[in-house]
Amino acid sequence: MNDPRRRRLLAVHRALDACTGCSKMIGPVVHGPPVLSGIFLLGQAPGPHEGKIGRPFAWTAGKTLFRWFEESIGCSEEAFRERVYMAAVARCFPGKAPGGGDRRPDDEEIARCRTFVHQEVTILQPRLVLPVGTLAIEQVLGLPKNHKQKLADVVGQSLRVTYEGIETDVIPLPHPSGASTWHRMEPGKTLLGKALRLVADHPETKRTFAT
Repeated sequence: MNDPRRRRLLAVHRALDACTGCSKMIGPVVHGPPVLSGIFLLGQAPGPHEGKIGRPFAWTAGKTLFRWFEESIGCSEEAFRERVYMAAVARCFPGKAPGGGDRRPDDEEIARCRTFVHQEVTILQPRLVLPVGTLAIEQVLGLPKNHKQKLADVVGQSLRVTYEGIETDVIPLPHPSGASTWHRMEPGKTLLGKALRLVADHPETKRTFAT
């Protein structure tokens, strides 16, 4: 409990909670607890319900995500939340897009929140990063603006990259949104299964969930 890294994470969380830098974002800020984990999960942004509940992936997409991990790793949602640090590209709900669905955070919003992500990664030095969804994958892999990353090109692989100055393994995952059919159809279904096996077999996963 007295680990200095936890105190530093709590300071980051206090700064996040006080942030009002993005006028189009809808608060409150959403973040998980200051878990000292070697696994760092990065989502896109909270949905319309997470702010009221006060934790990431707390609605429909989260149920799918945690089912994936329960089936592949054998851990419950509670155990996953207790042992994995959960962050996001943006920490407030971006609102709805004009054409439907949640709005994608803009470049300035991403940049503001990235300062917090950088601090979290620097503190935790994760050995495994799990970006969930296209936006998170683009950010973790450092892809150039306007680069359209195809999920089929990266899901199902374990990549060694330098993320926020830290060399780490990255296993991309598709977004578990019910609005997406990618992970329920081929080749997405097969590639998701491969990715989840890579997560389950990773040494950091085995260490994190050792009983």
